[in-house]
Amino acid sequence: MKKLLATFCGLFFLLAGFDVAAADAGTANDATALVKKAAAFYKQAGKEKALAEFNKPGSAYIDRDLYIFVIDMDGKTLANGVNQKIVGKNVIDMKDAEGKPFIKQLIDIAKTKGSGWLDYQWPDPLTKSVRPKSTYVEKVDDVVIGCGVYK
Repeated sequence: MKKLLATFCGLFFLLAGFDVAAADAGTANDATALVKKAAAFYKQAGKEKALAEFNKPGSAYIDRDLYIFVIDMDGKTLANGVNQKIVGKNVIDMKDAEGKPFIKQLIDIAKTKGSGWLDYQWPDPLTKSVRPKSTYVEKVDDVVIGCGVYK
């Protein structure tokens, strides 16, 4: 009986930890709002100043697990709030865990619709597992501004 109670308590605290992590995660509405905020700043401040801000650690465009990324229409990364190693690199051929060319698809959404959502499978750095992710993008001038959320 004590073993069962200990197992139950351990499971409860483990699951409670996941609830806390989920509560700290950004939502689809948060991602959309962050992209809209970034797009407005980009238009107001200009490309150079906006990209510098989006790439700056601790900027107002990084919120919990949400961050702004910017790619040009050819797939070159111009800004990434959490991964400076890919800034300047072309990611057009990047695929998700199931082989989906999601960067090409994000650019296509921006070109054809101006804005929209794309679902794909991506590794979650917190859980170390592949999870469903959804990214919202908007076309601003000649770039795509986006932000993704885990579902």
